[in-house]
Amino acid sequence: MEHNVYIYIAIVALTTYLVRVLPLTLIRKEIRNRFIRSFLFYVPYVTLAAMTFPAIVNATHSVWSGVAALAVGVLVAWISGNLFLVASSACAVVFLVELLAVRGPML
Repeated sequence: MEHNVYIYIAIVALTTYLVRVLPLTLIRKEIRNRFIRSFLFYVPYVTLAAMTFPAIVNATHSVWSGVAALAVGVLVAWISGNLFLVASSACAVVFLVELLAVRGPML
C-alpha cells in the first residue's frame, strides 16, 4: 500500500507539470482566434467564481443567510461597484438573517 502513494504523487506531479509546460512549448505564435482568446480571457474569473461560490454559501451557520448575502452582494456590486460597501452589506445581511433565525420573527 505504501508504494502506491509514491506512484500517485508522481502522476499528479507529471500531470501538473505537463499542464503548465505544454502550452509554453507547443504554442509559439500569438493566438488570433477570437473564440480561444475570449475563452482564455474568462478562465481566471470562472476559476475564482468556482472557488468562491461554495465558500460564500457554506461560510455561515445557515445556507439561507449565505444565499441572502450573495444576492445582496451581487445587487450592491451591480449598483455601486464599491467593494467596501459590498462586503459591509453582505456582512450586515448575514448578521440580520442569522439573528432572525435564532430569535425568530419579532412580531
